[in-house]
Amino acid sequence: MGEGVEWGLHCCVTLGWLKDEGPVSIRKLAAWFDLPQEYLKKRLQALTKAGILASAPGVRGGFYLARPPEQITIIDVVTAVEGPAEVFRCEEIRQRGVGAEGGRFRRACGISTAMRRAELAWRRELAGQTIADLMDGAPGSGERTRRNYARMRD
Repeated sequence: MGEGVEWGLHCCVTLGWLKDEGPVSIRKLAAWFDLPQEYLKKRLQALTKAGILASAPGVRGGFYLARPPEQITIIDVVTAVEGPAEVFRCEEIRQRGVGAEGGRFRRACGISTAMRRAELAWRRELAGQTIADLMDGAPGSGERTRRNYARMRD
């Protein structure tokens, strides 16, 4: 999983705390986390395309949550940034080389089965947690974010 997931989650949580401030510019979000603006923009565009964020054009434009934080799961963000593909991809290497002995295996690979089971558990766990849960899990951070954001105003 790439760093874009972390960036996306932190931006969503921050935008949740700043919901009353209106759209937050890409410039401010990049400065907030000391991230390269162009790379962050690509991640935020993926979140916008997925309906997690919305954007407003213009001088006062920027990004904001498209839905309430309670309706955005962590897996929504992961899928928007990383895509829907499975994390583990079994290439069936057991059917290649000397070990294959020229035959096809009748059952699924035990490694593939274990990895898919683990990924399913991971996805279920992330689907059960929302941006609101992350916000609630960081007491005091919302107020600190709003206070520090007010210092960034132009």
